[in-house]
Amino acid sequence: MLKKYLRFALAFLVSGLCAGAGAQDFPNRPVRIVVPFEAGAPDAIARIVAQQLTAQTGQTFVVENRPGANGMIGADAVAKAKPDGYTVLVTSTSITVNPSIYRKLPYDLAKDLVPVTNLGAVEALLVVVNPSVPAQNLQEFLAFAKKKDSRVSYGSPGTGNQLHVASELFNVRAGLGMVHIPYKGAGPAATALLSGQIQLLVTTPPLVLAHIRAGKLRALAYTHNKRASYLPDVPTMNEAGFPGFEVDGGWFGMFAPAGTPREIVARLQAEVKTAFNNPQVRERIVALGMEPVGDSPADFKAYVDAEVRKYAERVRLTGIQPE
Repeated sequence: MLKKYLRFALAFLVSGLCAGAGAQDFPNRPVRIVVPFEAGAPDAIARIVAQQLTAQTGQTFVVENRPGANGMIGADAVAKAKPDGYTVLVTSTSITVNPSIYRKLPYDLAKDLVPVTNLGAVEALLVVVNPSVPAQNLQEFLAFAKKKDSRVSYGSPGTGNQLHVASELFNVRAGLGMVHIPYKGAGPAATALLSGQIQLLVTTPPLVLAHIRAGKLRALAYTHNKRASYLPDVPTMNEAGFPGFEVDGGWFGMFAPAGTPREIVARLQAEVKTAFNNPQVRERIVALGMEPVGDSPADFKAYVDAEVRKYAERVRLTGIQPE
């Protein structure tokens, strides 16, 4: 009995040492960062992080875009990848919206993916129109959109994502009856707005900031209780005459396949945190309209769980039917 106990204790000790050694040795080959969207905010922050982690670790962090199905194709690929830390996911808030939109997902967010860290949070969203829209402010837009002969449509990166939910919430609250046009990603939705195919986007600042500054798009309002420091002339929704519509801008987080050793998850988070302590890295992320976070895996998991519950309630309020 004693020998059996000693063998068990020795095996446990060796496995613990091996796990620790594996984490210390990680990474010793290239790491693949899957972004389940085309060009846009998740891709932008993933590339900033990948470049810095490559510099810090001496191993290449490669960004691979796997767009489609509102981020589900890329998320599923990571969920089914080998849980060794060499394949991770960088995605948006939409991953916490999908469970309320789709009756059947190819993966289980709670069981198949492990939250690593929140990379960046966006304070709020912008209500943006094409300059051809005859509205200089939000009240003029509401009046225009409510005319019987107005055919107003809004875009989103697809059905059921965070921006679709926020846009439809605005649509319902304002009583507009705008038509939803889903696109295959945030980039194509912004392109459609720029070309005048759609009239409005409720979107994250990183996607449209450069176009607003260039005068190619017009920002009507900001969905926060204070104005954005980088767009001080754009009023809040309250100031624009639409009180009670405060919507956060979402976040962009890193996930790993379930079963990835905790030591490796912790190492990934620690490397991201180190990256965010670099002033140049922080500056590049802030320039996109985001605030670097880098919280612990435990804190990020609790946040993700709360986000799933929050968006379930928002979807219910909009009346969007599950697909």
